[in-house]
Amino acid sequence: MSLSDLVLSIADNKQMLGLRYAEWATRAPSLEADIAAAAMGLDDLGHSRVLYGCLEPLGEDPRGPDRETDPGSLRSLPYFDEPWTEWGQFVAANSILDTAFTTVIEACVAGSVEVLQHRLRKMLMEERYHFLHGRSWLRSGIDAKPLRRAWQEAIEWFGPGDGETAQLHRDGKLSMGPKELLARLEERVEMKAPEVKVEWNHWDPARRRGRPGAIDERTFAMLRGLEEKKFAPSAAQPKEA
Repeated sequence: MSLSDLVLSIADNKQMLGLRYAEWATRAPSLEADIAAAAMGLDDLGHSRVLYGCLEPLGEDPRGPDRETDPGSLRSLPYFDEPWTEWGQFVAANSILDTAFTTVIEACVAGSVEVLQHRLRKMLMEERYHFLHGRSWLRSGIDAKPLRRAWQEAIEWFGPGDGETAQLHRDGKLSMGPKELLARLEERVEMKAPEVKVEWNHWDPARRRGRPGAIDERTFAMLRGLEEKKFAPSAAQPKEA
């Protein structure tokens, strides 16, 4: 796995996190939480575009044509495969997974790759509000099940201690390896990770997840619509004479 593969994984997960946040913009327990869900959704969709834009400067773009037709080609976590049905899922994603992604971005910014140092630094400032929002709701208490699942998937996403992420750390491209990333996540959320069992022999190193699956068809169609809109010529552009 190259650094580009890791950056693509961050981008795909940020994009899915942004969409799932946005789905709760009118369903959260309070007006303030509605507004926060919408704002954080827009932030993460914007961050995903910045991350996608880093792939070419890194020298390798792992995206293939299958991304246009196969939802399973996206490198997002199982947590995002289906829309969330309860607020606790939102909070667990906000407090644990969002912070896990930010922790890896932090490791990229403090690493040796110049394009990531410069382009991702601003994200760390913007993500501070996400962290404070998630921590506040986490302290108010949520069900154990979504919280444990979020921890499990964050640990899987960091990767095995002797895997490619650890090698990127040894090469200096990341300032932290899997063990340091988990310790940093625990420090930030002020909570120890639960004891979870990871079957690394079933782990997909490209998608950084321990089980198969893909996002639902409705969400995949929405993503394709976003891509088409992104690259469609503007109607307001002047015609050539």
